Amino acid sequence: MSNEAFMKRALALAKRGRTSPNPMVGAVVVRDGRIVGEGYHPKAGDPHAEVFALDRAGDSAKGADLYVTLEPCCHEGRTPPCTDAVIRSGVRCVYAAMQDPNPQVCGKGIEILRGAGIEVRVGMMESEAGELNRAYTKRVTTGLPFVLWKAAMTLDGKIATRTGDSRWVSCERSRREAHRLRSTHDAVLVGIGTVLADDPELTVRGIRGGANPLRVIVDGNASIPPDAKVLGSDAPTIVVTKRNAPEERLDALWNAGVKVLGVRDIEGRIDLSYLMSELAKMGVNSVLLEGGGELAASMIASGLVDRGIVFIAPKIVGGRDAKTPVEGIGIELMAQALNVSKLRVRRCGDDFALEFEFPSAA
Repeated sequence: MSNEAFMKRALALAKRGRTSPNPMVGAVVVRDGRIVGEGYHPKAGDPHAEVFALDRAGDSAKGADLYVTLEPCCHEGRTPPCTDAVIRSGVRCVYAAMQDPNPQVCGKGIEILRGAGIEVRVGMMESEAGELNRAYTKRVTTGLPFVLWKAAMTLDGKIATRTGDSRWVSCERSRREAHRLRSTHDAVLVGIGTVLADDPELTVRGIRGGANPLRVIVDGNASIPPDAKVLGSDAPTIVVTKRNAPEERLDALWNAGVKVLGVRDIEGRIDLSYLMSELAKMGVNSVLLEGGGELAASMIASGLVDRGIVFIAPKIVGGRDAKTPVEGIGIELMAQALNVSKLRVRRCGDDFALEFEFPSAA
């Protein structure tokens, strides 16, 4: 096997973890061209990938090579520094796909290893490793979570009919992929309009091993019904309100056991940038933005969306009053239109899926 094959194995292992707020990391110990130990970071608070891999390698780690998808940590957190374990193991060389963007590490772990006489090589499959932890990188470098906007619309750009009926715009396979996306994000974000119109659960269904994300409902005036499905016990939920929301409505939510987050508003509307920073402080690395066009318009206009995926169904609905994926006031001139980049198109059952990057992310 080649060096890249060993790093590819480490990347595959890393994907098994559900690690937020930590990064996803995989590690492989190789001696004489053979894997003698491997591991990945399962979740925050558990040992890191290097520790699992080195423990499984045992004495075989001495003089071996360690392939790890991220620079070994050098600070004391919930677990001891991985650099200590690497040095004790006696490995000869460490191949790190990328530096840890966390300011607490960011090259310091590499320096410590080199200072202990261990050869360190950085950059093998760096782009793949960067994509794997793109959400983690954004949070630790900007204080904001990575946001993926997901929408489903008809061929003529409608997300519902003029009466508000939206079941179903997209095909079954596209809906199944939407559930998969929920399972890979820390939080799912919708507005109160979506809750009142559809009464969704916003949980993961039909995805083996899938975990329900935190459900975040933007509801400035605390008007969500206490019996809404999204407030059920299947997954944690936060209702985000303005700080001056009516007290009687807040009392009703608190009495129902609902977690309420009061945030500042700008001219009567929730400050979404502030909300995103608060979610990042909670350890939320990634947010899946679902729901209606008003919230999407506000998030996009605020420059808070990094990536988009839009499912287009081969249907025509029509209707001047039928809702579209992005509402709001809109722009005045076509020259002001937001140009997305890295557009990719693929089939998804009967639908087409368009994936792209937003300018703020590029």
